[in-house]
Amino acid sequence: MNELDLLQEADRLARAYTASIEERDAFPNEEAIATLSDLDEPLSDSGQSALSTLNVMNAVAGEATAASNGPRYFGFVLGASLPVAAAADRLALAWDQCASSSDSAPGVHALEQQAARWVLDILQLPQQSAVAFGTSATACGLSCIAAARAELLARKGWSLVENGLNGAPNIRVVVSEVTHVTVKKSLQILGFGWSNVEKAETDPQGRIIPEKLPKLDDQTILILQAGEVNTGEFDPFVPLVQMARDAGAWVHVDGAFGLWARSTPQLGHLTDGIDGADSWTTDGHKWLNTPYDSAMAICRDPQALARVMNSDAVYSNASADSQKNLTLEFSRKARGVSVWAALRTLGRDGVAKMVEKHHEQANQVAERLRALGFDVLNRVVLNQVLVRGKDDEATKRVVQTAQASGRVWFGATVWEGRPAFRISLSSFRTEERHIEELIDVLAQIGPTG
Repeated sequence: MNELDLLQEADRLARAYTASIEERDAFPNEEAIATLSDLDEPLSDSGQSALSTLNVMNAVAGEATAASNGPRYFGFVLGASLPVAAAADRLALAWDQCASSSDSAPGVHALEQQAARWVLDILQLPQQSAVAFGTSATACGLSCIAAARAELLARKGWSLVENGLNGAPNIRVVVSEVTHVTVKKSLQILGFGWSNVEKAETDPQGRIIPEKLPKLDDQTILILQAGEVNTGEFDPFVPLVQMARDAGAWVHVDGAFGLWARSTPQLGHLTDGIDGADSWTTDGHKWLNTPYDSAMAICRDPQALARVMNSDAVYSNASADSQKNLTLEFSRKARGVSVWAALRTLGRDGVAKMVEKHHEQANQVAERLRALGFDVLNRVVLNQVLVRGKDDEATKRVVQTAQASGRVWFGATVWEGRPAFRISLSSFRTEERHIEELIDVLAQIGPTG
């Protein structure tokens, strides 16, 4: 089979998978998972045909995929892939560009630059900011926190790039006591040490209480949240950002999904004051519904980000706004292309309508579950519905039974030390009938499990 025939077969299989997404179980059954053992084969000496490789991938691994690209998957704030975003990703894959700079890939560099301008526009963030398209909110958060540390040290006359951390002035970090695990991961990679990180007290909905915030100074990084992972809540940015400004601290906002609330007039008030921060992170695969592997690190001062991310070499010099000088990667795919395609196709109104639709669906789910006797724990300000059954054991049974049904999937969590479960609305495919199916599943199980 020649190259073009192989690509055509892969495209046929991909189209068939997408066409079946409505009927697929939300999570693979035990039989499909057990079949994964068929992949346990020795590496052959002479290799096997490309077509057989593709067929094994499709028949074995493909049948054990979670239908997170479908309408009945309500876990982890995973938006499905918009057709145009997925198509743009496929086309960019065919181009196979090393999207480091305009020197190596002028076409995709231009696309990513335009995507960056649109991101700043729709999120109403400072227009001079740098936008780096990274692999995930984890990697992008790490980049922003690294930039924050280097900048605060530079203000003290210390060059992190030249002198490293040995002997450097101490940089403090203050986070919410319910900060996301990806922030914790970034901090541990950067060597801050979790026991050294100061935790700010939060209210019952997971928002930092300004009056309980540790005293800030000009050697502090304050990390706030737009969209707490369980409740969907937002820290009160107006007072917190002002307190940081007065102290000379750096403010970073972890807005993996919540930052998109800023795209709609109906929910934008949740983000009031957020534009006063110094850096922000958000994901494309959540509300923008792009394929995975496309997140954004946004930094008010482009030079602060470029200071720690620059990777110019004697054989590869490029402008400061080249993605290789803003991201962790030197060699990289054009992750911003799917963002460009989604924004160009949806437009400002399309993004707003999608966010508002999921907010309305979340409130509908919460109202129906309350009527069924479930305990809805949050105010449902955005797209997250945090729920418990009649008691802790009942809550666990509800999750297990719902997941085993194959009809829907949502995940378990822990809130205030007790089991709960989260229902996240973020897929463009989720319509009224899918909400009804979710409610029907939970009504049959009941709050006692």
